[in-house]
Formats: sequence, structure tokens, C-alpha cells
Amino acid sequence: MPAFKPRRPRTNVTPLPRPFRHNQAAAESEALELQAERQQLLRKRGIYLLPNAFTTAALFGGFFAIVQAMNLRFEAAAIAIFAAMVLDGMDGRVARMTHTQSAFGEQYDSLSDMVSFGVAPALVMYEWVLKDLGRWGWLAAFVYCAGAALRLARFNTNIGSVDKRFFQGLPSPAAAALIAGFVWLAIDNKVPVDLFWLPWLAFALTLYAGITMVSNAPFYSGKALDVRHRVPFAAILVVVAVFVLISSDPPVMLFVLFVLYGLSGYLFWAAYVLRGRPNPARNAGGEH
Repeated sequence: MPAFKPRRPRTNVTPLPRPFRHNQAAAESEALELQAERQQLLRKRGIYLLPNAFTTAALFGGFFAIVQAMNLRFEAAAIAIFAAMVLDGMDGRVARMTHTQSAFGEQYDSLSDMVSFGVAPALVMYEWVLKDLGRWGWLAAFVYCAGAALRLARFNTNIGSVDKRFFQGLPSPAAAALIAGFVWLAIDNKVPVDLFWLPWLAFALTLYAGITMVSNAPFYSGKALDVRHRVPFAAILVVVAVFVLISSDPPVMLFVLFVLYGLSGYLFWAAYVLRGRPNPARNAGGEH
């Protein structure tokens, strides 16, 4: 018998096509890439609901205060401004805690602040008592309104360039609380609006709030406080005591607290000047 010869491999055989599972994996990978690009596009175009819902509620509080002032219900208007202040303080913290900060939210918050803490307090004070002073009344209201606008614009441009522990100038919510607190205090204690000194006192307070918003006085911001960290038990007692004091007579206690805060910036400023230390509320370039 002839010897067995091994079969030579064919050299002209065409390669087999790729298995079907390889084509399927490539299609799935391409689909995942398209889905990721679509989600990134939606993230750029979309907005976060939770923090912007608080901002919308604060905006509604300011608009409601204007409507109530037009209807001569000044006590409700003052309370609405305080409610807007609480809601405005929550939207930023909610955004930071849930990691939902966005450029849209920053701009929307500034526009809401301008209505709730710039336009609304000025119109409420003017409709309540400043209109009795004629042109001096609306000039004071305009100074306050312009001060709020300049304060918000400067705050947006100074983000990241000043000490976060301090605000440069009186914050617009605190200025609005000064105006609304004065209106609420006078109405709650039934102070007659036809007194000679009342319009001029309102005139001086409105000018003070408007000018202090654009000053360089450092006001404590409270941003250094982290609510997620542990605190001593005594801190809870302090919070309870503050709530008890405010609830005992809200118009008086709120106005007193914000008057003290409205003066604290100048006290901080004087202390830094006497010690020869730079103002912590000034930006690094010293432009303001």
C-alpha cells in the first residue's frame, strides 16, 4: 500500500465572515455611545427641577407682595417678602446638597432676587408711606431699587474672588427684610401713617438700605456653616431659643435682628480698619 500523505492546506480559501455576536456587540456599543451623547445634550438644554422650584416660589412671593401692596394690604405684602427670603435661602443650599448647581439656576436666582428683594420692597414702602413725600419718596424708592440691581450685578461678577465668609455690602434679602420689617412693625403696632416723622424715618431707612447694599462693608454670610457636620448640643438650644424669641413677637424681633445685622457690617469694617487689616469683602484685584 502506498504511504499516507498528509493533506496540504489550501492557500486560496477566503476567510470566514465575523461571527454574528461580534456585529451585535459593535451595534450595542454604538447605541450606548449615541445614548450618552443624547443624555449629555439633554443635560445641557434641561434644567434642574428641585432648586428652581424654590426659586420660582421665592419669585411668586415677591410678585404677591407687589399685588398686595397695590391692594393696600401692606401687612400681607411684608409677610410675603419674608416668605420669599426664606425660600431664597433654601434654593442655594438645596442645589449644593443635591449637586444640582447650574448656570441657568444662578441667573434665574438673580432675576428672582431683583423682583422679590429689589422691586417689591421699594414699591411696598412707596405705596405705604413714601408717596406722601412727593418726589423725595419715589427718589428714595428708586435709590433702593438701583442699589439692589447693582448689588446683584456686583455679586455675580465677584463670585470666587472674595472671602466667602463675608458679603460685600448688605445682601439684598437682608435689605428687603429691613424694609418689610419696618412696615410690618408699624402696621402691627397700629402706628398712624399721618404722623410727620414716619415718612421721613421710612425715607432714611430706605436710603440706608439702598446705599449699604453697594457699600464695601463686610457682612457675615454664614456660608462657612456646614449643616451636615455634627454640632454641640448647646447649638440646638440656641436654635430653639431663637425660634422662641421670634415667635413671641415676630414683627418686633425680626426687625430688631435685621437692624443689628444691618449695622454689623460697619462694625466689622471699623474693627478691621482699627487693626490695620484689609477688608475681607474686597476682591483680590481691589476693583470695588
